[in-house]
Amino acid sequence: MRKKLLTIFIILFSLTGCSLGADPKDHLPETYIIALDALMKEDDALNSDMKYISIDMSNFENFTEKDKKKILKFFEDNYQVKVMDASLDELKKKGLFNADNMSLEGVLLRIEKVDYKLVNNIRFVGSKYRSGLGAIGLEITVHEVDGEWEVKKSKLTWIS
Repeated sequence: MRKKLLTIFIILFSLTGCSLGADPKDHLPETYIIALDALMKEDDALNSDMKYISIDMSNFENFTEKDKKKILKFFEDNYQVKVMDASLDELKKKGLFNADNMSLEGVLLRIEKVDYKLVNNIRFVGSKYRSGLGAIGLEITVHEVDGEWEVKKSKLTWIS
């Protein structure tokens, strides 16, 4: 009987105990907002006189329209400019890209890669584009501490 109880306990622990911490996939909008905001805060000269923020959400997997609206609203509320979901190609089609100097009157934020390394850690690789000579790339690690998601580390990976 004792062996059976011990076996059941081990099975239950392996099924539930190994998932300690928050599952980042349950907090998609929040974690992406933190990573995208880290991009906005880096090299704030790129934000100078911006008329809009464009967030390319074309590769945001498992996001609902409600999730996307939550992200857009965060940036509208915090940066007081127009915010849209558009890629560089879409901005070009809308006439918001100056081909002569390869620039935008706003900034374009992109998340190129997401790596769920550990249960409560996410590594984002992203970029902020203003022009051909004004863009940056960041590697951002977001983690959960006491129920709150925050930037653990942010590292500039390239600059133009």
